[in-house]
Amino acid sequence: MRVIPHSAGVSRSYFQTVINKKTFGGARWIGLIFSAGFLVTFTGCVVDRPRRETVYVAPPPPVVVIEEDYVYYPHYQVYYSPSRHHYAYREGRAWVAQPAPRGVTINALQASPSVHMTFRGPPAQHHVEVIRQYPKNWRPSDGRPGEHGRDHDRR
Repeated sequence: MRVIPHSAGVSRSYFQTVINKKTFGGARWIGLIFSAGFLVTFTGCVVDRPRRETVYVAPPPPVVVIEEDYVYYPHYQVYYSPSRHHYAYREGRAWVAQPAPRGVTINALQASPSVHMTFRGPPAQHHVEVIRQYPKNWRPSDGRPGEHGRDHDRR
């Protein structure tokens, strides 16, 4: 039996290719490592950050406080609004606004003493204070009924 070495039938060009691969194979690894390092360095890390969004909020509308004029009739505890043309008064536990007061004629109301007032808000918000200052039996200092400019009350 004849033993043929493993390399006996291999051509010389094969050995030359293997030698070249072994010699220059290390350079390929260096190139691969350098390329991977380049990619990692210059591509950076991806971090999922919340996006900054600009939200515009409209400013609140301006607060408008309207002062309304009233003529108060203490004897009847009735308020008249010249701008709205209605009478405001308590009916039981509720406040009502009507074109004419209940239980009294407009002529009788106008003949009774009255005070001109300016309110910020409805008369119901100020009534407790108003009746302290102008009770049912209130009379103007000059003794005449009707609207009195000097008794003008601003609340």
